Amino acid sequence: MTVLINPKMLSDRTARDFKMLIDGNWVEGNVDAIERIAPGHGSVVSRFQSGTKADAERAIAAARTAFDTGPWPRMTASERSAILLKAADLIAARSEELAYLDAVEAGKPITQVRGEIAGSVDIWRYAAALARDLHGESYNTLGDGTLGVVLREAIGVVSIITPWNFPFLIVGQKLPFALAAGCTTVVKPSELSSGSTLVLGEILQEAGVPKGVVNIVTGTGAEVGSIMTSHPSVDMVSFTGSTGVGKLTMVNAAQSLKKVSLELGGKNPQIVFPDADLDAFIDAAVFGAYFNAGECCNAGSRLILHKSIAADVVKRVGELTSKVKVGDPLDPTTQVGAIITPQHLEKISGYVSDAKNSGAQIAHGGEKLDLGMGQFMAPTILSDVTPAMAVAREEVFGPVLSVLAFETTAEAIEIANSVDYGLSAGVWSRDFDTCLTIGRRVRAGTVWMNTFMDGASELPFGGYKQSGLGRELGRHAVEDYTETKTLNMHIGGRTNWWMPQTEKPA
Repeated sequence: MTVLINPKMLSDRTARDFKMLIDGNWVEGNVDAIERIAPGHGSVVSRFQSGTKADAERAIAAARTAFDTGPWPRMTASERSAILLKAADLIAARSEELAYLDAVEAGKPITQVRGEIAGSVDIWRYAAALARDLHGESYNTLGDGTLGVVLREAIGVVSIITPWNFPFLIVGQKLPFALAAGCTTVVKPSELSSGSTLVLGEILQEAGVPKGVVNIVTGTGAEVGSIMTSHPSVDMVSFTGSTGVGKLTMVNAAQSLKKVSLELGGKNPQIVFPDADLDAFIDAAVFGAYFNAGECCNAGSRLILHKSIAADVVKRVGELTSKVKVGDPLDPTTQVGAIITPQHLEKISGYVSDAKNSGAQIAHGGEKLDLGMGQFMAPTILSDVTPAMAVAREEVFGPVLSVLAFETTAEAIEIANSVDYGLSAGVWSRDFDTCLTIGRRVRAGTVWMNTFMDGASELPFGGYKQSGLGRELGRHAVEDYTETKTLNMHIGGRTNWWMPQTEKPA
């Protein structure tokens, strides 16, 4: 493991002050601002408005008015598509600014974030294309007296709540599809990493999105998020975050029976058989475990290895882990950045200590790193982990890799499915039958075969079990933000309701 840190990289930058976007206006809150201390540098980099219940209600009212009487839902699909395409171009033009904000606020490696911004541009362009493909159905097969038409209409006002770990990427998996459908929105980014979403608000205004269509309210979940998920004027909630908060979101939304889309946690396995291409797998194992410092719902945090190769694989994964560069998020060579908060670092460290006390072995890392500023965790490998241990069942959300062993395919599947989550999984084997068996029997929304954490805008993303409800991305993503309406049209004379008649009564 190579450690890199250069706190002076922020010395020539000053903290940026942001306002909230409500009904087309940039507004200040009525309480003290939230100061964001860069997790990799220890200095204040951003100040956000601490939104209140009243701010959230104003934003919801603006979105409601914009949907009920404004131009956005009534534009042609081609008009909305053109604005989304312009937004994509503007995102690309401001990509360095967006990447910097996500890097310093969330502690993400700058090179990684640049890739995420580029991926977001592609998603916005894909959503723009889907806007013009949205359509209903017609049925002229119901007899001479009936014509049926099924319309797809925008669902209405959508509350979008995004997490701190992928601030710009995840809002891009939600907002452009809601806009493509003709919805209006209220967006609440995490109070830890709101900057890039607020810059997106500027971009959307420049692109031509009318006022009230996109409102951005910053603040805490307790103060702002609770209103956004329970308010009767909101028609749908799209939330990404922890499973615990996802459950609370469902409870709040149940008060008015809103549609809810949830992308939640994961405890994702990579199952490896003796005939796998181990050179390819070792790289994927290290990437899957430590990408975004493991603060990723899709992280490959469980290695389920065949017993005949387990010792060799652990050794080789450890050797590659030792070469992973940990340090300053603004250094282009950094591969693992900072942990989001000191409290979260303590939580990660606690999982490692508990695993060791339960009989697991620390094969690599295991310690917090003191780099002089911010908070960092050494990439960690735990061997001799059993399925009953907390570190094997619960989402650590840090750079911690748990290694378990199996003897039979059935045992591997049982271990993979033994947790409450089902977001993603990987299988490694040169035998296609083996890969397909695992792919069909592991209960996860995505199963990678001989790769890990690849993706594309065209492929749906979401989970089974407590990893969430619904899917994002893919060709049906815009449809998720619509309702269907049936128009049943009668043709010709109307028959009596209680019995058919061939002639009028005398």
